[in-house]
Amino acid sequence: MLDPSEFDAPPVSPAAVQGQSNPVNALPPPRSRSTAGGGRLPAQLTSFVGRQTELTELRRLVCDHRLVTLVGPGGVGKTRLAQQLADESVGGFADDTWWVDLAPITDPDLVADRVAHTLGLPDQPGYSAAATLIRFIADRQLLLVLDNCEHLLDGCAALITTLLETGSRLTIVTTSREPIGVAGEVTWATPSLSLADEAVDLFIQRARLVRPDFVGTGAAAVPVAEICRHLDGLPLAIELAATRVRAWSLPEIVAGLRERLDLLAGGARTAVARHQTLRASVDWSHDLLSEPEQVVFRRLAVFLGGFDLDAAHAVSGDADLPRHQIINNLIGLVDKSLVVADNTEQTTRYRMLETVRHYALEKLDAAGETATVRTRHREHYTARFENRVATGHRWSIQHAEIEIGNLRSAFTWSRTHGGVEFAARLASSLLPLWIHSRTQEGLAWLDAILTDSIAATPAIRARALADKTIIATWNGDYAGIDQAEQAVAIARELGDPALLAWALTACGAIYCFCPEIALPHFAEAIELAPNLDDDSRLSRIYALQAYAAFVAGDAAMVYRAAEQGQDLADALGDWAVRRLCLICIGYAHMLSGDLANAVAHARESGTEPEADHDPWFSSKRLLILAEALARQGDITGAHAAAEGSLAAASGLVAYNQSISLGALAETLLAAGDVPAALAASEAARAADALPETMAIIGNPIARTALAAGDVTAARRWADEALAVASGAHRTMLLEIRTRVAIAEGKVQQAERDAHDALATAARAGAYLGVPEVIECLATLAIDSGDHREAALLFGSAEAIREHTGTVRYRIYDADYRTALDTLREVMPEKDFQKSWAAGAALSTAGAIAHTQQCSNQTRAGHNRPSIGWAALTPAEINVVGLVCEGLRSKEIAAKLSVSSRTVDAHLGHIYTKLGLSSRVQLAREAALHAQNGNPPGTRRRRRLVNRETP
Repeated sequence: MLDPSEFDAPPVSPAAVQGQSNPVNALPPPRSRSTAGGGRLPAQLTSFVGRQTELTELRRLVCDHRLVTLVGPGGVGKTRLAQQLADESVGGFADDTWWVDLAPITDPDLVADRVAHTLGLPDQPGYSAAATLIRFIADRQLLLVLDNCEHLLDGCAALITTLLETGSRLTIVTTSREPIGVAGEVTWATPSLSLADEAVDLFIQRARLVRPDFVGTGAAAVPVAEICRHLDGLPLAIELAATRVRAWSLPEIVAGLRERLDLLAGGARTAVARHQTLRASVDWSHDLLSEPEQVVFRRLAVFLGGFDLDAAHAVSGDADLPRHQIINNLIGLVDKSLVVADNTEQTTRYRMLETVRHYALEKLDAAGETATVRTRHREHYTARFENRVATGHRWSIQHAEIEIGNLRSAFTWSRTHGGVEFAARLASSLLPLWIHSRTQEGLAWLDAILTDSIAATPAIRARALADKTIIATWNGDYAGIDQAEQAVAIARELGDPALLAWALTACGAIYCFCPEIALPHFAEAIELAPNLDDDSRLSRIYALQAYAAFVAGDAAMVYRAAEQGQDLADALGDWAVRRLCLICIGYAHMLSGDLANAVAHARESGTEPEADHDPWFSSKRLLILAEALARQGDITGAHAAAEGSLAAASGLVAYNQSISLGALAETLLAAGDVPAALAASEAARAADALPETMAIIGNPIARTALAAGDVTAARRWADEALAVASGAHRTMLLEIRTRVAIAEGKVQQAERDAHDALATAARAGAYLGVPEVIECLATLAIDSGDHREAALLFGSAEAIREHTGTVRYRIYDADYRTALDTLREVMPEKDFQKSWAAGAALSTAGAIAHTQQCSNQTRAGHNRPSIGWAALTPAEINVVGLVCEGLRSKEIAAKLSVSSRTVDAHLGHIYTKLGLSSRVQLAREAALHAQNGNPPGTRRRRRLVNRETP
């Protein structure tokens, strides 16, 4: 897939992001490599013969025109000529030459998808494949060759028009049996080979491949020339005839051809006549096959995009055709040039030329075997990928990319011929592929299953709903809470433990920004999973639980879940789960304040096989490295890592770009470059405006606003993020809000936020940001006149920094030096040193305990309890009241003008403070509580009603 080392990633500056209505589009598009199933240019297995005059003319046309179409009948050599043209054009286009074979797809709507994936561009939710291509091509100077367009004319025409209109330096060459029909298209009729020399040369060269001692001169020259004349100089027909020299003499080949061709109508050698010639040639080749060879030949036609030996056995074999006969007959078809063998270092794949495959499909239909063979094909690929891709192994995902044509064919056949269960099984087994690179297609498959309300059983629906939730959540779409809960409800009703475990996992994943709700779902799923004897499913549950724990800012839980998930994934060879666990462990190191291990882990993870080919993994790995290096004071390294993270994320969904921009803002703040940090933070906010994302990016956005002197904006962003943040993220946001309160002169608010931040850090085992909070408390102690406490706290913070290798951001250095100078002016040096040493002797946990103990009495008068009804905030009280009215989250959100996610976050906090777990319990407890006074939220509800009443 994408290789971040090849990305162009200029630094983000204010000029680059300010004034952009959509900063995502301003990001540098990726430069990608070839991918499985396609490539820049296909390797040629045989030599190119003749056609020099034609190549010269085509080179001129490509230089003068932006769309050139090679037209002609099947077998005339359009593809081979276009390949040679592309080979000779390499170097003439500054930004590469790409080859896209459209033969494996049958749906015109998938043309853009095929092109995008051949270029290595992953799906981007919210962007069509065409939009992704437009963004990639931009002003690059590219040559794009689209081969086999004739069955997809509408789709090709639409995409070509769009790309040529938006990519001013793009040139497109197509091959088709008829023109594309686009304005500006130059059509070039592909001629047959010259009978005088080129056709003869081709016959001789191909004959020598099967009989190296073949001589085509002297006495052989006349029959060779006659063969080429009978075949109208058609390259494919000549190559088929040349294979017969192994067993036939030249006169016998001539006689056989003459017998076939005498059946054809005479007249000019038009395209129709040439097509008749080719069909007669293929007919003759087919009739010369043994009966078992004919059976295998027609059955292989169901494969789209090629096949391997195992697939050939499964689909072509039966009781009358055992395994060894399949191999022998396949070799015979290769020898006769009816099947092409593509050999690699690891395996051999086979394919039919499209002209031959369509002929074989006719034979399959005539034999009445289409339904039987396609059903075998469907069953083979469903079983194969349930076993392989279900583990998410790197090789399996790559293999799925290679087999995508066959997988699409199997899925379509299943849906249209009463096999929706097979379709659902296949779609579910490909979940790692959908997540890895084909999000849009995966969602489309699952939607197609869900729309079939008659054939889709409740179990199929629940599985599809859960899978769709996982895919959407992975790509930053958290709108599917209802469908996740529906999957859980169906699974409970069916009493299916395996299905329930997966539905609970999906529900936990989509609630990841509300840990009070998410974590119980994961706990129940994990409790069910061991009884299922399914380590693959259990590893995924642990991995997703680890990511949810990261979002919750709970470093300790991230460690536990990610390490368990990774152990299982390593045993299974599951790359998809392993990479998520590796990222979570890196996050855990960072959140816990273990910066040295965070840096080491991020760098070591970069040595993972093919790590740089996975943009999601690269983006997150470099993000961890950037933030850890910034807090260590390595500004240069942090900035480079942040830019690398942003470049890798540029081809991903907006959520990923947003958090990478947030990391860039952090590194710029660490360097003291506030204007550039402000521009990056504004771009982060604009890239993904979802409230959930604020839990992660709220910290750099609020911190940058405060550094820029906008106290009001800093408080607004911090408050908004705190509504959905918890754990380490909450600690850092509370630290910012403490600084805001200090700037506003709100001492009690500042103390309350600072102590809340430290208590949160202790509960989550997430100590990143603790020195900053303690220094804020030291500043407050100076203002209150408690100088010894201030010196102790400064000493404690400095010791923690030394222990963790954390440096202070440059934007805080001036205030820090002023505070220390003030202390030294008012304190005897001996007292200052003694207090400093006392603080330095404290561990991180000891320092937190000390601050909490010292604050108990001073905060007693204005501190809100942590549990019970009195612990509820005004916003939480409002939510309780609306829940009592029977409103759902969406309705409450509309009433309060907030997001549904914010409402769910409030509910999670309410459940924790009141010791409850459901809306029913909450309504019951609220009714009991009302017996001693007004129900929570009454006054608020009255104000709402009064405001809405005219």
